[in-house]
Amino acid sequence: MPTWFFKLNYSAIEIATIAILNDLYRKPMIANQNQNYISPEEYLKLEELSPVKHEYIQGETYAMAGASDAHVTVAGNLFALLRNHVRGSGCRAYMSDMKARIESQNIYYYPDVMVTCDERDKAFQSFKRHPCLIIEVLSKGTEAFDRGDKFADYQELETLQEYVLVNQKRQRVECFRRNPEGLWVLYSYTEGSEIHLASVDFRASMDAIYEDVTFTNENIVLN
Repeated sequence: MPTWFFKLNYSAIEIATIAILNDLYRKPMIANQNQNYISPEEYLKLEELSPVKHEYIQGETYAMAGASDAHVTVAGNLFALLRNHVRGSGCRAYMSDMKARIESQNIYYYPDVMVTCDERDKAFQSFKRHPCLIIEVLSKGTEAFDRGDKFADYQELETLQEYVLVNQKRQRVECFRRNPEGLWVLYSYTEGSEIHLASVDFRASMDAIYEDVTFTNENIVLN
């Protein structure tokens, strides 16, 4: 049984959720899998009911922590700008509640912002398999993972053209763009510059991306 729901005074919905979780985790496991293994199908069922989001990596789930004001604001600004930009184009922009499915690695991640222009993704309601653009806002607890293993996993997505890392402590955006040879080339943007995301031909000023973000010592220490 996972340790996701340790608190008092559960609501009726949460009690029902726990009952379903118990039922799922009582199912016999395949011999060569550890006792905590969850199938992708079970994971998707759990996520529909869970009050906490979890990312899924090869049979194991990881609860997602809350985000800072700066993190949420930057992600919201980027989503709003991109949503307006792709409107009517056939592309769709999504915020952090939509999962990215990496089939070859048996992984589901929740990108902060994601854009897909692939018709095949219309068939999937709770995740997308063919994004062209993924954006992650960096935080102290996740930066190493976002730059390392997560980036390596995202590179398995054949349709992904750009992977963008956004700093929430200062105006800095790093765009990794896949070139025709399949190599990832870094384009860095700092205060006063205009970013260009070629995957969707999107341009925006740094001021627009960081609108309403106040840089404080707390941001620097905690994030």
